[in-house]
Amino acid sequence: MRYYIIALIVFLLDQATKWLIVKNLALGETISVIGEFFQITSHRNRGAAFSILQNQRWFLIAMTLVIVVGILFYLNRTRKTDQRWLSMGLALVLGGAIGNFLDRLLFGEVVDFLMFHFEFINYTYPIFNIADSAIVIGVICIFIDSIIAWKKEKRGTAS
Repeated sequence: MRYYIIALIVFLLDQATKWLIVKNLALGETISVIGEFFQITSHRNRGAAFSILQNQRWFLIAMTLVIVVGILFYLNRTRKTDQRWLSMGLALVLGGAIGNFLDRLLFGEVVDFLMFHFEFINYTYPIFNIADSAIVIGVICIFIDSIIAWKKEKRGTAS
């Protein structure tokens, strides 16, 4: 149950921050947090990560539904095991996926607002949001679980 609560917290935090951006910043408006390095900016994305699959709303909605159903199934199977990294990762991906899913479903686009600019190489990382962050951290957790399982299997202690 705790992993579903984590997913819910991610979802609510994502939606609250997006709401704040939409209500308080005009599209394209930027607020400096740490100079040019970290800025809050109001941006919309009609695609997926790194703005790929632009204007593929229904494809992205369908894919997200399949992914969410798969995560729910897998999370239900693993949440009572000792695979905490896996369960945490799935919960983070679930909360993030549902957050971006709701944006696409209701508005046809995702609200992004976290922007990082690396002056020394003159590179601005693609603008993202809390849901995107949760998905990335969740995938890292799943990867860590895979490494742990691989090490256990290599030692012959896999359950």
